[in-house]
Amino acid sequence: MNRIVGFVLVIAAAAAATSALATAQQPPAGPGGGQGRGAGGGRGGPIVPPVAFEDRTGFESMFDGKSLTPGATARAEARKAAAKAAEEAKAAAAAGQPAAGGRGRGGFGGGPQPSVFQDWDGDPKFWRVENGVIVGESTPDKTVGPNTFLIWKGGTPGDFELKVEIKMNSTNSGIQYRSKMLPPNDGQPEGTPGHAWRLGGYQMDLDFDNRYPGQLYEEAGRGFLAERGTITYISRDGTKGQIGSLENADVLKALFKPGEWNQFHLIARGNTLIHIVNGHVTAVCVDDDVKGRAMAGLIGFQLHAGPPMKLEIRNVAIKLL
Repeated sequence: MNRIVGFVLVIAAAAAATSALATAQQPPAGPGGGQGRGAGGGRGGPIVPPVAFEDRTGFESMFDGKSLTPGATARAEARKAAAKAAEEAKAAAAAGQPAAGGRGRGGFGGGPQPSVFQDWDGDPKFWRVENGVIVGESTPDKTVGPNTFLIWKGGTPGDFELKVEIKMNSTNSGIQYRSKMLPPNDGQPEGTPGHAWRLGGYQMDLDFDNRYPGQLYEEAGRGFLAERGTITYISRDGTKGQIGSLENADVLKALFKPGEWNQFHLIARGNTLIHIVNGHVTAVCVDDDVKGRAMAGLIGFQLHAGPPMKLEIRNVAIKLL
């Protein structure tokens, strides 16, 4: 996507965020100079109707509500069944009995491998499924350090939309996207143990203290890229600058509900990144830093180092563009 197209998307996002204010400032329609168009003189509602967060047209579920590894489990069971069938066929042949009818079935029944689209990989010490919800939890006896992630195994998308509902009870978290794996001990003091579930890259930030929800941060990278309520541009040489504003940061802060379920909607399209929390655009970034940016990568959820915390995730779905 070129820069012109990126800026068009930025303008569209900013317009959407301020549309309610603009509508409120319009004079009433009707005889004598209203804004009316068409029969009856009124607009008859929004020109572009809103799309509810619950609308999942074109989206695919990333979690089956039962397991973090449904695909891997199905593959293991298929391999086990195939091995058992091979042993039975071998025993039948040794006894001079005819083999069971049908063609050879192979490791996966002669068909495609079970999909891992809904599979996730994370430290089992912290991540589990409970009552149809993904739960990440640290305790005084099970501490996180460094930050650990639940990583989606279904692909490394570039252009996509993601919708998810999240609830947390403490500290800090985030939605990683277009990210990469980090070495276990990357950035750690010498002798400090690391782990295999580390990510670096774009992050849709959130925290219980309500300082960061919806802003754009780059984990293990360029740091803060777009604060809440801002539209930013990052030039080819990596220089960051704010080029516009969305709703007031205090207004956006009041929309986030600590300790309750909140709706997160993320759009990554070319070099343009849009974050939406509870139906309001919170941050937009046009990233032209060819050296620093990423155009595709892993998706994950963060469990942050520090005090004990519980993160709950439900209704996570993706639309691949």
